[in-house]
Amino acid sequence: MNKEQIDAYREFAKKKLGIDFADINLLITALTHRSYVNEHKKTVVEHNERLEFLGDAVLELVTSDFLYRNYEQPEGIMTSWRAALVNTESNAASGEKLGYGPLVRLSKGEKHGSERAHHVIMADCYEAIIGAIYLDKGYAEAEKFIRKNTLSKIDDILESESWRDSKSYLQELAQRIDGVTPVYRVMKEEGPDHDKSFTLGVFINDHLKATAVGHSKQEAQVKAAGEAIRKYKKEHPKEFKTLS
Repeated sequence: MNKEQIDAYREFAKKKLGIDFADINLLITALTHRSYVNEHKKTVVEHNERLEFLGDAVLELVTSDFLYRNYEQPEGIMTSWRAALVNTESNAASGEKLGYGPLVRLSKGEKHGSERAHHVIMADCYEAIIGAIYLDKGYAEAEKFIRKNTLSKIDDILESESWRDSKSYLQELAQRIDGVTPVYRVMKEEGPDHDKSFTLGVFINDHLKATAVGHSKQEAQVKAAGEAIRKYKKEHPKEFKTLS
């Protein structure tokens, strides 16, 4: 890697991450996928999975500590909140917002992978970056980074109730409001077997309540249930809190 390329990582770290790395190689490794190492065995020896392992632990600790200190809720509730804050979707969204995608080192084949694969890679890199910050700057800086990029989502998660199991919650709402159980139906299947997408609809009393697309039927069901919940909120704004 030449000086110009290294400087690009350093500039990104300062401007987007707010970190002036003493060892910029930690960030470069955090953004290096296993496939890139496999394709460049003579020049690159380390990918980001060890940093991801470390960053995942730091992220979970900081998040758990934050929830424990700020909310008096049962273990089960806080576990669900934590899962919503640090799951793949949340981490990938944080990564997209930070904008490190162009700096992730991938094999030629992986660069043309599915949208879902890209999503997972961005999430893994986010955890690896946390690991890199922790090693280079210590716990306090890693905590500061997590507070800004992960814990800042807590109000939106609580307001939208996205921490709930959406299918179970929708079933509860549908039974209380309409006296029926939701029914999910596949409306469309598209794409090759290795990258198929499913469009599912959720029906209440045989009326289509919401639709969603996912890379699996389960994913599409969860998304459709979430959209149906949002529609219930709009339809029952005054009574929704007591119903939920």
